Amino acid sequence: MIRTINNFIDANSATPAGARYQPVVNPATGAVEARAAVSSDADVDRACTAAYRAFEEWSRATPGQRSHALLQAAATMDIRRQELIEIECFQTGQPREFIAADDVDAAIDVFRFFAGAARILTGPTAGEYLPGHTSYVRREPVGVCAVMVPFNYPLLMAAWKCAAALASGNTVVLKPSHNTPAAAVALANLLREHLPSGTVNVVLGDRTAVSALVTHPAVRYVAATASTRSGVSIATAALADVKQLHLGLGGKSPAIVTPNADLEAAAEAIGSAAFANSGQDCTAASRVIVHREVHDTMVDLLRDHALALTPGPPHAPESTLGPVATEAQYERLRTALTDIDGQADIVYGRQPSSDQGWFLAPAVVSGFVGGCALPTTELFGPILTVEPYEDLAGLVSSLNRGPYGLAASIHTRDHDESMRVASSLDFGCVWINTHLPLAAEMPHGGFRHSGFGKDLSVLASEEFTRVKHVMHAWDKGAFLTR
Repeated sequence: MIRTINNFIDANSATPAGARYQPVVNPATGAVEARAAVSSDADVDRACTAAYRAFEEWSRATPGQRSHALLQAAATMDIRRQELIEIECFQTGQPREFIAADDVDAAIDVFRFFAGAARILTGPTAGEYLPGHTSYVRREPVGVCAVMVPFNYPLLMAAWKCAAALASGNTVVLKPSHNTPAAAVALANLLREHLPSGTVNVVLGDRTAVSALVTHPAVRYVAATASTRSGVSIATAALADVKQLHLGLGGKSPAIVTPNADLEAAAEAIGSAAFANSGQDCTAASRVIVHREVHDTMVDLLRDHALALTPGPPHAPESTLGPVATEAQYERLRTALTDIDGQADIVYGRQPSSDQGWFLAPAVVSGFVGGCALPTTELFGPILTVEPYEDLAGLVSSLNRGPYGLAASIHTRDHDESMRVASSLDFGCVWINTHLPLAAEMPHGGFRHSGFGKDLSVLASEEFTRVKHVMHAWDKGAFLTR
């Protein structure tokens, strides 16, 4: 039976004004298992209007009240954990164990963190910076926030931005990927138990909904995780109305392996980070750059890692690698590997046991000849490339000149070398002897074409605020005679 996923506006399920729907495909089967609303400008207007009305009440809630509401929301998410896991398995096709730990449990943790962060927003110390005048700073919510999230971690990405926005007193209109709409609606439905009506709304659909949302006059803040190309389009539209912006965009996150690294540990960390979520992660360790002395050994270790993976559906106990999100992505990745025939050595892991769904065998690609672009292309799939290097300083300089600056890692036993490289890499996140882990307490966000602004940490809460200076004149004579 095909289920229907509607918009969620003003604390209620809402059918789209034009009665338009689009299919939602389960990537593990390739079958249409749901239909999702396609929002019109009228639907977006309803959602933004509801969020605008709700802002008056929610923005006046005390930090303690907001914290309590978010803690209650996290507790409800925990109670409904199994339901959320099933939704995410259906939407993404990823292994159940991975979904539970890296998407659902991580999202619950994010809500708990921002419940605490709601109570600790800080600013400059109040004081008399002019004689007879006391100045202080108010950090205030911005207003209605348009939040757009991608398909790779549907619930977690929504939590990153929505929890931060809510903690600071904002209201939200959330637009998930049209490929993965269900988690956003489930989250909003859950949050209505603890927040005023209209505080969190969800509009589903295509680029029409995105455009209407970004340009709506009630929206004062736009936060999007998207490709760099989409991010530029969103920014252009938002800046026409001088809205605040937060963009988490593309990435090609290199992993550097030095000759004195623990190669087995490095291969385990890098392999896990390259193939987790089928490589559909902007921070995936999809580009490995290894010192020439240990290049061949590292290639063998990474091939062994790939060969140990088992592509399969979410609930199969042996599954350790899920499908990619769409048929178009599946075909694009297959073509990318076909196009480099004769330009590199490709070793594939286990082939999928079924021809259903969009499963790909993991691939380790090395031995590049000529000017092959594969190592520097953001692939978003289970493909790992390995290249040699000789000069570490030159490599770092080259990476810093690249378009992306989201994340990178350095694997070495030399502490001084690791600290020197970490400080030199022009990336928003640098790991040492690991790759991929993130903590809610630490900021995450990139440089250059990877966007600007930070998710996670108290810095994310501050992203969703504006700063107001208030000055009180209590002795004007002191100012006039200074």
